[in-house]
Amino acid sequence: MTTARAFWTVAPGRGEIRPEPLPAPAPGQTRLATLATGISRGTESLVFAGRVPPSQFATMAAPLMAGAFPFPVKYGYSAVATDPEGRRVFVLHPHQDRFNAPTAMCIPVPAALPTRRATLAANMETALNIAWDAAPLAGERILVVGAGVVGLLAASLLARTPAATVTLVDIDPTRAALAVRLGCRFALPADAPGDQELIVHASATESGLRAALAHAAFEARIIEASWFGDRAPALPLGEAFHARRLRLLSTQVGSIAPAMRGRRTHAQRLALALDLLADPAYDALLEPATAFEDLPTAMPRLLAGGLCHVVTYGNAESCSA
Repeated sequence: MTTARAFWTVAPGRGEIRPEPLPAPAPGQTRLATLATGISRGTESLVFAGRVPPSQFATMAAPLMAGAFPFPVKYGYSAVATDPEGRRVFVLHPHQDRFNAPTAMCIPVPAALPTRRATLAANMETALNIAWDAAPLAGERILVVGAGVVGLLAASLLARTPAATVTLVDIDPTRAALAVRLGCRFALPADAPGDQELIVHASATESGLRAALAHAAFEARIIEASWFGDRAPALPLGEAFHARRLRLLSTQVGSIAPAMRGRRTHAQRLALALDLLADPAYDALLEPATAFEDLPTAMPRLLAGGLCHVVTYGNAESCSA
């Protein structure tokens, strides 16, 4: 019996590393040693604050989490680890130094993909699902509101649409260089272009969603990629919403977008997300690494700002790349 160490959220804004017994892998499982995990700020901040509504406990459960909402809970879904043969895999597992996982959930990491960048795979999978739901058309005017990790990744995929013009909108002017690096334009909210035919909202703010509605063209599609947790945003649906025949569509990664449902499995979608991370430009989304041992004291700061925070572990491979 091996002892593993895992990060648990035990109260609002408080986490701790707990030891736990790790039995031998059961049939169909693989023993893994963690190299790095990524923190998905949007969702994990809600979990860390205890703001997952009871009605969403089942929906928000991560595949391999432990405990229960609101507390104590072991949560997370962006782990890069090595198997007994030294092969790197990505697994939807919480922050933990060693763990057993179903072999079918261990998705090989491409050999050329650096470990730290591979921690973006869960967010890229979300961005890919957004792109499938959005179904962009060649030449469209596209607006992405919110330049967090998911917004940036989604914009980078939408920018590959032939002749499309993609503008990222955010309150932080330092995100402008990131937008350009990913093939997009950038605008502060006051300068955002109007008459946009496809809009992705990813700011998780009421003001951002209002801006999405305000900048929509006639019969525009608005893809809501944010999750507000226990908040209820107020929207001006009584103004021009009906006259402009706007369409507001929710997108969520738990289910494969209808256009690809039945054509791709969850494992195939995640493998494609890893392939899409081949571009070194995505390294700009990674914040400096935090050691796993420091996570209890560092987590409030990590969830307060920045892009993708990477947690590193003292296992075999260096995560400097």
